[in-house]
Amino acid sequence: MQNEGEFRIPSGCAISGIFSRSGKKFNGESIIKSISTMHDRSNGLGGGFAAYGIYPRNKDLYAFHVFYDSVRAKEECEEVIKANFDVNIAEKIPTRRIPEITDEPMIWRYFGLPFEKLLKDARLDEKEFVARFVTKVNTEIKGAYVFSSGKNMGVFKAVGFPEDVGRYYCLENYEGYCWTAHGRYPTNTPGWWGGAHPFSLLDYSIVHNGEISSYDANRRFIEMFGYKCVLLTDTEVITYIIDFLNRKQRLSLEEVAQVIAAPFWSEIDRMPPEQQKKLTYLRNVFSSLLVTGPFSILLGFTGGLMALNDRLKLRSMVAGEKGDMFYVASEECAIRAVEPNIERFWAPQGGEPIVVTLNEGVNV
Repeated sequence: MQNEGEFRIPSGCAISGIFSRSGKKFNGESIIKSISTMHDRSNGLGGGFAAYGIYPRNKDLYAFHVFYDSVRAKEECEEVIKANFDVNIAEKIPTRRIPEITDEPMIWRYFGLPFEKLLKDARLDEKEFVARFVTKVNTEIKGAYVFSSGKNMGVFKAVGFPEDVGRYYCLENYEGYCWTAHGRYPTNTPGWWGGAHPFSLLDYSIVHNGEISSYDANRRFIEMFGYKCVLLTDTEVITYIIDFLNRKQRLSLEEVAQVIAAPFWSEIDRMPPEQQKKLTYLRNVFSSLLVTGPFSILLGFTGGLMALNDRLKLRSMVAGEKGDMFYVASEECAIRAVEPNIERFWAPQGGEPIVVTLNEGVNV
């Protein structure tokens, strides 16, 4: 008889999320506790967290988290950053040395805004300017990787088990209203610092359990619109798809879900005429962005969180609520570990998005 841990877990990877609708902030200890209960779903080749509301003193500035492989890469990247942004703060991201985390790159963060003149000259809004800047760094500066680029949020990731990654980044010292976490079990791609989850662009962050069999089709389509998939993992493309559909095409998150986890044609044929017309349009226009294969994802964004399974629900995901708190994870134990007295508990249907947002009037 084989014991757990002695063989490949094909449904491996763990995801977890905690969200406060009232905007109440809490430190990273709860999300570390939640993800650590699913230790055996990952293998130490990647762990990470995304947190929202953690930079209140600089909430109106873009926060860039950057990995550097060398001093040369840092100098080259900083030259590009300072040529494009009015930088208020440049500093190392605080970490603590622990034996479980090795081969660390240099990890820095920068807070700033694009120069107004550059925005006017390029005829771009802030977000598009920042997105293009991130793509430029990650594709043109060897040894530099911008892995977080939103306002009042941050991604923290590394090669290691997630509970060790959380301790490494001292997440008990940050407070946010939304946290997501990932424990990685890579199957087709290598374990490296840049390949750990979450993947992020602007304020979007994605943690994902599963495999994207449509990766090549999705990648070829999305790269026609200026995105570059260079990070050696299929999850990266989901982040760009959501940015493209939600920010650029202005689809609602529910409509985004209807594109990437689209209903079967047989289901659409049974729907009322207006709904049928809308879903037929989405499936035809964005057919290359249908994501196939088993997946469960958590999308973090400013003021909200979305959870979504593939249409056949081939990866586990459960959700719970107590008061204004929302919880979602790969396994029930990860929720009950941090809230044993959960009031409502359920398993979302395949393709059914759960979108939670801050209560009206809440300012974080």
